Amino acid sequence: MAVPTVDEWRSISQDFEQIWNFPLCCGALDGKHIRLKAPKNSGSMFFNYKGCHSLVLLAVVDAKYKFRIIDVGGYGRTSDGGILANSIFGKALRDGTLNLPPDQHLPGAEDRGPQPHVIVADEAFPLRRNLMRPFPGRGELTREQRVFNYRLSRARLVVEDAFGIWSGQWRMFRRDLEISPEVVEKCVKATCVLHNFMRVDNETPARGGTTEPLHSVQRMGANCAAREAMAARGAFMDYFSEEGAVAWQPTE
Repeated sequence: MAVPTVDEWRSISQDFEQIWNFPLCCGALDGKHIRLKAPKNSGSMFFNYKGCHSLVLLAVVDAKYKFRIIDVGGYGRTSDGGILANSIFGKALRDGTLNLPPDQHLPGAEDRGPQPHVIVADEAFPLRRNLMRPFPGRGELTREQRVFNYRLSRARLVVEDAFGIWSGQWRMFRRDLEISPEVVEKCVKATCVLHNFMRVDNETPARGGTTEPLHSVQRMGANCAAREAMAARGAFMDYFSEEGAVAWQPTE
């Protein structure tokens, strides 16, 4: 599964804008626990918060339910955020080497300045400049924050739906697998590729993608990165309540 090129990321973001009303979004991120019988002498490595043993499939899904980046093999006891931090994808996202398109203006909001292309995720993941998570809390949120959370959740649900479609096609993943973790990992990877093949429609299949190593770049300081992340989320929040508002979003 090749890493998308800049043009492919841009095409994905156009789909998210047209289908899910979230511009500059290049994917939805989440983790899914793949249940398995505890390997011998594995201790608590595979034991997760749900009370079973598992490996974790971390995936970025496009607007049409296709897997674009996957990372398989994280121990069940590790949080989604921890698995992201230790994955090749997570490191590339953090270092700015994921080939995401350059910043650009939100539609009809040129005065706000260029904004980053982002991946949307739930509260289990950290807020970063290119990784949007919802505002925490409930009752104390402002109207604008609630609207942002609603719009982000609407776009993010595509990854949960993709997991549902995938596990519905291969029902073996709905029970405890009595095979080694290495074989489970191979089965997950193979079925994710088959899932994408089965979802190909009349559109021209994506070609190419880079298989070259992602090069590292100099990182920003932690404080600067945090400020940029909060500023980006604030820009999207204001946009969804003003220029980018839709008639059917919550008003209270």
